[in-house]
Amino acid sequence: MKIPVPDELLPAAELGRVHCVGIGGAGISAIARIMARQGVPVTGSDDHDTPFLPALRELGVTCHLGYDAAHVADADTLVVTTAAREDNPEVLEARRRGLRILPRSAGLAAVMAGSRVLAVAGTHGKTTTTGLLTSALLAAGVDPSYAVGGVLTATGRNADAGSDDLFVAEADESDGAFLHYRPHAAIVTNVEADHLDNWGTEEAYHRAFEDFVATIDPSGFLVVVLDDPGAAQLARHAREQGLDAVTVGESADADLRVHDLVLDGSTSTCRVSHGGADLGDLRLRIPGRHYVLDAAAALALGLRLGLGFAPLVDGLGGFTGTGRRMELKGEVGGVRVYDSYAHHPVEIRGDLEAARALAGEGRVVAAFQPHLVSRTRIFGAAMGVELGAADEVVVLDVYVAREEPDPAVTGLLVADAVPLPAQHVTYVSGLGAAAQALAERSRPGDLVITLGAGDITTVGPQVLDLLGGA
Repeated sequence: MKIPVPDELLPAAELGRVHCVGIGGAGISAIARIMARQGVPVTGSDDHDTPFLPALRELGVTCHLGYDAAHVADADTLVVTTAAREDNPEVLEARRRGLRILPRSAGLAAVMAGSRVLAVAGTHGKTTTTGLLTSALLAAGVDPSYAVGGVLTATGRNADAGSDDLFVAEADESDGAFLHYRPHAAIVTNVEADHLDNWGTEEAYHRAFEDFVATIDPSGFLVVVLDDPGAAQLARHAREQGLDAVTVGESADADLRVHDLVLDGSTSTCRVSHGGADLGDLRLRIPGRHYVLDAAAALALGLRLGLGFAPLVDGLGGFTGTGRRMELKGEVGGVRVYDSYAHHPVEIRGDLEAARALAGEGRVVAAFQPHLVSRTRIFGAAMGVELGAADEVVVLDVYVAREEPDPAVTGLLVADAVPLPAQHVTYVSGLGAAAQALAERSRPGDLVITLGAGDITTVGPQVLDLLGGA
């Protein structure tokens, strides 16, 4: 459901009683948590229980399961997920009563009012980079508010209200939400076409990031990963507009450069220099080159705020991830099972590279669930090509989400493009079948990874159960 952003964005304290439609999602639950911590009366509904709801209930937030017009009886304002259907009874009732109705972006803007916003944007890596930045700031003695698209392992939460004026926010471009945050500073990890169901063309998607840069406070700054061509172009654009742009990466031209990179199992190590001066080592407890670049961007922002290198790298080094980002689900019989939110070809490539490093001498057994009909139509073949980095591949059908099914767009578009021999690629129609296929193909020493932004996240625990009962 597309809800327009109002011309006037009120702070959360002026919204009255707030009801959140889709409160179980990562974005809406973060808004609800911060509102509750700010003393705003808040309730919510979702069509199913999620891992975000227990923590909200502990704060006294009523979380209904199922949508019903009666749930908005006392509400003054609705904050609505983009995943809500047009016939949602709570939204229809709010419209009938003339209540204030806000999209997720306006809800987040409301809780950020009065803060210096540090926004993290990009096609890939937003959640991890937001988590890294939050961890670095906390270690440097800052107590920021934050809203992340996944649960931080260190805090067990995806959002909180801090005592300082800084607010770290994951800035989502999928529906244009990031155009409404007016940040003091921002990170852009990369810019590569996605969400074309909303933006239409690759050119329009890139222009959206230029529009995002225009929302940054002129006295603030932008941090970009120079190794990514789209982000590098954005840095040039920002400087042409008179905005301070800090570049990071392995490129010799980067302002903050990472070099001597070593990927060893579950750890990543590199040296960091700035303007030719050596700053020291950066050691991460998460694997993969893309995560090193995310951490470098977070480090650059912290340094630009005037914080010290040593505490910032301590915070980055202590970061152990967020939910659904190379998240270890368990190990049975010498088989480790990980889960990842990767749903774009570039994300699949990065996480399979990290999985290969983690697997060591073992094989990588991957299951992938395509997310969205429109994304699969455009990128399905490229997804399949990237899955070829695994040793065994299981492909599920498309997780439809907010779109209508298309019989011409199925997971076979992905499966048929995997360059592995046919006997190493399996196409299945359901989650249970995927778990069974993974368990049958796994042997001691292997690493199993489930990939996708849909409900494939439930498959990993099923695999562990099957292996444990074998």
